Amino acid sequence: MQEAKMENKRIAVLALGGTIAMGNDAADRNGGVVLSLTARALVDAVPALAAIADIEATGFRQLPSAHLGYDDLDALAAAIDRLGEAGCRGVVVTQGTDTIEETAFVLDRLVGLDMPVVITGAMRNPTATGADGPANLLAAVQVALSEAARGKGCLVVMNDEIHAARFVRKMHTSRPDAFSSPSCGRIGWVTEGRARIAVGLARMPAVSGPVTRPHARAALVKVALGDRGEQIEALLEAGFDGMVVEATGGGHVATEVADALEKAVRRMPVVLASRTGGGEVLARTYGFKGSEIDLLGRGLTSAGFLDGLKAKALLTLLVRRGLAAHADVARAFAPWAA
Repeated sequence: MQEAKMENKRIAVLALGGTIAMGNDAADRNGGVVLSLTARALVDAVPALAAIADIEATGFRQLPSAHLGYDDLDALAAAIDRLGEAGCRGVVVTQGTDTIEETAFVLDRLVGLDMPVVITGAMRNPTATGADGPANLLAAVQVALSEAARGKGCLVVMNDEIHAARFVRKMHTSRPDAFSSPSCGRIGWVTEGRARIAVGLARMPAVSGPVTRPHARAALVKVALGDRGEQIEALLEAGFDGMVVEATGGGHVATEVADALEKAVRRMPVVLASRTGGGEVLARTYGFKGSEIDLLGRGLTSAGFLDGLKAKALLTLLVRRGLAAHADVARAFAPWAA
């Protein structure tokens, strides 16, 4: 009976590196903090974890988050699937905060388990006053243990707030409250060791199938005042397999940019997102040349409420699996634009 109880509290912590695992290194000539803490060291630094869970700590990668790639995330998703099949109650991933919003969304698309998958990190490294890594790790494990977190997909837990992968964004370079979800707000919080999830989430379809084109890439372009489409033209010659354009407002670009995007659609899937980071791409409000109605009519696919980073992540998952036909891309993005 005791054994079953402990198994029910089995949480796997997979460490990828990042600020939460950094410290001083006298050999580093740059003078900044560098990766130095193992997964086990991260867990041992939070004694309260042993009282609430049976923790298995694994060093999965030891990288700054900007160095992670899609091969790493495919391998991570496969490892999480295996842990779920082996009876884990939940998985916590620690990593650098710079790309948490992308990693979380990719895992949300690749892992189809009800088991909670929670990502956390730190804004202040362990040598800094007020380091937040230990508190974030404890809160992440508390969420991973919670029945309320089951079936919610991948979650991000920072600063005692719970965010859905599909909405969360890093909004500040250094503050502990850097993460928020502009489109809908946090979905829950942690108080006195208890996770409270106040917002229900409908599960979105997972991306499945083997990676058949591991070197396929998608570009992300942000449109600004005065652009005339030259960057679009240049990317067409750079070997990309898909493109996401962050247009102004509800999905608007200059006439010359619209013409360049129409040319791009003939060669690759092109997804229309908004550079605002909140709200969603419009579908039927504006009709001028370069408006959302015009661009969608030229064959661009709407990202719906996905921001540019998440749209690029989803498109990358698709092209790596050979799902680059317009119908495949439209089908994958339809739930986000419905």
